[in-house]
Amino acid sequence: MTTPAAVLHADDLTLAYERTVVVDAVRLTLPPGRLTAVVGPNGCGKSTLLGGLSRQHRPKGGAVLLDGRVLAKLPAREAARAIGLLPQSAEAPDGLTVADLVRFGRQPHQGLLRQWSAQDQEAVHRALAAANVADLADRPLETLSGGQRQRAWIAMAVAQDTPVLLLDEPTAALDLGHQLEVFELLRELAAAGRTVVVVVHDLTSACRYADHLVAMHAGRVVAEGAPDAIVTTELVRRLYGVESAVLRDPATDCPVVVPLRLAS
Repeated sequence: MTTPAAVLHADDLTLAYERTVVVDAVRLTLPPGRLTAVVGPNGCGKSTLLGGLSRQHRPKGGAVLLDGRVLAKLPAREAARAIGLLPQSAEAPDGLTVADLVRFGRQPHQGLLRQWSAQDQEAVHRALAAANVADLADRPLETLSGGQRQRAWIAMAVAQDTPVLLLDEPTAALDLGHQLEVFELLRELAAAGRTVVVVVHDLTSACRYADHLVAMHAGRVVAEGAPDAIVTTELVRRLYGVESAVLRDPATDCPVVVPLRLAS
């Protein structure tokens, strides 16, 4: 089912923890119906940016706009129906099954006048299948491997069926095969019209799967655009302090970053 694309915009967005500014006056428009990867070194503000874009982190300055409306002024349920967030460290009570977890993704769609429906059940089935965890539906989360649990959380985020989906390092606990599954799933969601934003540490994977890259350093966006346009040895040096070679993937013609040594 195609989801209407949504435009998410950060307008001079500044985010801080007490007096420490972590995201500094970022201006950013995320391409609707595309997969955007946010890259950069540890501590540069990637996860905090996702928190601000999802209304989990109150801005110290500026604002986040969803289709031209200030996100902070939207009713909580409306915001939850528009933006889904999968954080790095998600926790659930013991005994919860995979299916139970995925059903939680439908909570923003429930209310006094709208109870559980066939539409909700179908959304759960689609999400279980999309994340390749349908065969684990009745398993308690604590009996799963780290990678299986991560895919169950991704299924919950998919079931929320939001126009915007933000994921913070969703492949961090996964082996190579399951990483590929997740990236392919995110591409399918974007192709169906969702605005998908993912924090990624692997720059080569970001180049291969993302339509749009946002490169952050020290709380600021230092480059953004198509991977072909912005990924250079100079950008890699600026982000990570590493000398590298930027080659071409013979299968996809996407940039492949080969680290060589620390920059002097």
